[in-house]
Amino acid sequence: MVSLAAIQAALHRLYIGLPSASLRQEDEKKAAELAGLLPEIERVLPKAGTRRAITLVDAAAGKAYVGILVAELVLSPKERTGNVVLIERDAKRAAGCRDAAARMQAPGVTVAVAETDVADRSAWPAAPEVVVALHACGPAADAIADAAIACQAKHLLLVPCCTSEKVRGAEVAARRAEALGIPRHAEVRRRFIQAVVDAERTLRLEAAGYETVVVPFVPPTLTPHNLLWRARRTVEPGRMAEAAARLRRLL
Repeated sequence: MVSLAAIQAALHRLYIGLPSASLRQEDEKKAAELAGLLPEIERVLPKAGTRRAITLVDAAAGKAYVGILVAELVLSPKERTGNVVLIERDAKRAAGCRDAAARMQAPGVTVAVAETDVADRSAWPAAPEVVVALHACGPAADAIADAAIACQAKHLLLVPCCTSEKVRGAEVAARRAEALGIPRHAEVRRRFIQAVVDAERTLRLEAAGYETVVVPFVPPTLTPHNLLWRARRTVEPGRMAEAAARLRRLL
């Protein structure tokens, strides 16, 4: 287990740097989220001392808190070698990722930054061990799930963020809400639409061969977007067929 104090110290050194400066409020929040997410990543990685190189993708990386800290606090200390691929389309954030990677202390782990959209399949390595996306916003969550399926990632750890009309399941949900007579009161309809969107994502992963569970990785008091899609590639024909049938019914 990586302690919260170790995460905070790493964030300060990698992203703040000045001894006299303290972590910002957003950094403190991110540290708490990472304290919930890093054990999930540790749980699906090969055992410590594994000789083969491990490839991890941090998709829609933002400032690459996840990928950089996995390299420094999870992979390297356990004598794992590997490659961390950071996919981030914003040029300023991608530059920040490179700066943080240059300050990283993780022997045996390389970091590559792909400055592109997560829908760009050329940025994705083949069969990565883990794909992680923390607070992938709107349709980015669906694009990441599709890319993880296409490159046959062994594990996907997906934390979606806000749901907009551009999200794949939202249009279906809106039609169903009208057909069922769901009230148009925002808070009532929002919950219904979110449930359909979550169901569509879960069934899509299951139909593609991923055993999927959805669990909170941190308390809702820390962030309302606290659900983690924990998906493992198993390719079980029976499970896939059942999920595909349920997905057709939903759609």
